[in-house]
Amino acid sequence: MFEHLSATKMDPILGLMADYRADPREHKIDLGVGVYMNDRGHTPVMRAVKDAEARLMELEDTKAYQGIAGDPRYNELILELLLGAQHSAVAANRVRTLQAPGGSGALRVGGELIFRAKPNAKLWIGVPTWPNHVPLLSGAGLTIEQYPYYDIGARKINADAMMETLRGIPAGDIVLLHGCCHNPTGADLSKAQWDEIGDLALERGFIPYIDTAYQGLGEGLEADAYGVRSLAEKLPEMIIASSCSKNFGLYRERTGSITFVSATPAQADIVASQAMSVARQIYSMPPAHGALLVAMILGDDQLRSEWSAELDEVRERINAMRRALTERIQQNDGGLDFSHIQQQRGMFSFLGISTEQVDRLREQYGIYIVSSTRVNLAGINTRNIDYLADSMRAVLA
Repeated sequence: MFEHLSATKMDPILGLMADYRADPREHKIDLGVGVYMNDRGHTPVMRAVKDAEARLMELEDTKAYQGIAGDPRYNELILELLLGAQHSAVAANRVRTLQAPGGSGALRVGGELIFRAKPNAKLWIGVPTWPNHVPLLSGAGLTIEQYPYYDIGARKINADAMMETLRGIPAGDIVLLHGCCHNPTGADLSKAQWDEIGDLALERGFIPYIDTAYQGLGEGLEADAYGVRSLAEKLPEMIIASSCSKNFGLYRERTGSITFVSATPAQADIVASQAMSVARQIYSMPPAHGALLVAMILGDDQLRSEWSAELDEVRERINAMRRALTERIQQNDGGLDFSHIQQQRGMFSFLGISTEQVDRLREQYGIYIVSSTRVNLAGINTRNIDYLADSMRAVLA
């Protein structure tokens, strides 16, 4: 049987990580991998997570299965984090949240459920997007279409072209949107643009599917939730996939959730039952550890305050690196304007340099950037930023 298989192409980002690890140069810089790193270049366990783990070690007395929907307290508190405690859709009892194995697991459950509910529905994905969106969701059987999102030449959201495409999307199709901290561009929708999308969805009848993996890393926990909350307020149906990998630092714990907003409480119960059926067929039960930690942190005033303060530190460090990089490379012999970097949000930014310049940075200077020119700003620190800036100015000359 296996002799009929051929090797698959390695994921470009994973391939870049492998090349970086194999590079013997001491001054090499990894700006490709999508994890937060502190100023020492380390991905730390957050202090609130450490404290919660210590408590959990004392309190946890079983490793029994926790059920297909995951931890109920986690689901309740994640929904509150996403939509707020007083959201009208929650008050109307038309929202259901299930724990999922990370943001990817959440996205796949949502994709499988869409295919069950309406197999002929098309999923519209912005260009560019996180590279795994397409294989992850097309693997659920969905037909993928594209809408323009970012104008690389102009270095900003291509709002006119995006809205024009959305106006032509048929009722019942799905539109994938990034909740905040757009990956890979860092270019986020404004409040006015979110409002316009909500109006278009209501008018045209398409259903938003929001991937929100970075809440708190853009402008703050509340501000970053504007798009999700405004659409849930306005629309009868939408889907939200969320992740705790970035804002809780729980990358390897695979802690996420999938949330469905339905028109009525009865419909919401049906959707939840179908989502649990999907989960049962894919992974059966989600892992418990990360969800128990998040529930403990969000449900305890002291731990929540500690976590929120540390999340502020993470966001402020990333923003400081945005400013520092922009200041150091804005004056360059290539005459390129990099002011757009400061206008973007989250861990990522598009540099907008050429593929040849990306290759030179890697080959000559040991600076690893994905071919799209997306950089992880959290990979920059006070020890390597001068070398990075000097190298960039050299390849731009």
